[in-house]
Amino acid sequence: MGAPGMPTISIFFGIVVQMYWRDHPPPHFHAYYQGHEALFAIADGDLLEGTMPPGARRIIQSWTRRHKAELLENWERCKMHQPLHTVPGADEE
Repeated sequence: MGAPGMPTISIFFGIVVQMYWRDHPPPHFHAYYQGHEALFAIADGDLLEGTMPPGARRIIQSWTRRHKAELLENWERCKMHQPLHTVPGADEE
């Protein structure tokens, strides 16, 4: 479930969302779901890399738009090697 050593910031509907401490721009996060792995842009929720089933992709993209500020804050915390905050999952809203 996700990549080892990468902080998990949210889990919802079986989707694991993680950020990596030394990741590359643009600001993004990694999502894992049923053997799929994808990178999503924080700015607009676009799929940058990888694969994700259509239903999970829509849930992730909608969640990203609602939590953009929190995700960007975590991205900045990653750059400063600070602990990340959890972000409420789409199943908690």
